[in-house]
Amino acid sequence: MISISIRAFRPIAASCGRFVSTPSLCSRNSDHGINRKIFRTRRDCPFAIALIPPISCFVGEPMKPLLPLVFIAFTAMSAIAQDAIQDPVDSLILDGTATNLNEFLWIKRPLIVFADTPADPRYVEQMGYITERLDFLDERDVVVLTDTDPAARSELRKALRPRGFSLVLVGKDGVIYLRKPAPWRVREITRSIDKLPMRQQELRDHTGGS
Repeated sequence: MISISIRAFRPIAASCGRFVSTPSLCSRNSDHGINRKIFRTRRDCPFAIALIPPISCFVGEPMKPLLPLVFIAFTAMSAIAQDAIQDPVDSLILDGTATNLNEFLWIKRPLIVFADTPADPRYVEQMGYITERLDFLDERDVVVLTDTDPAARSELRKALRPRGFSLVLVGKDGVIYLRKPAPWRVREITRSIDKLPMRQQELRDHTGGS
């Protein structure tokens, strides 16, 4: 048996049409091992010519319809991955007009920032302090709630009754521990939190566990 390279046949096959050397497309039950449902022959050409080019055909055109499907699937998976990765700022700073303090009882320490408008310079200053040191608040189980819409008459406003700008710290036990009419730096806020009895117990438990 003489083995001949496929490359040697390509110039000849090109003059006859597309050629495929795929053994799986041949049937032993058909004449000369050629499946005539897939191939046709020409009198002037010694090769079988594919009627339906497979995906592995060197021309590559059958792959084109699959490319949009691959792109759509990749885009969908990327969107799902982005949604799964939540921004830490979004998880620690919440809209206070749609929340209730009971949601955080024994779980978080709500730090509420009130203002009559988000353009209040004191509100802007306070939120700047918070976002700069958000990791220190996260370590102390703090969740920041903002309310800059007095007309909404939120549950937070009904419970705490702020006037203009106000900074309020509530413990995990639901007790109000701090009220400030002016912005406070995170360092001052965390010092106040670390003096709370429950926070002291958390520190002792952490030290004993380590």
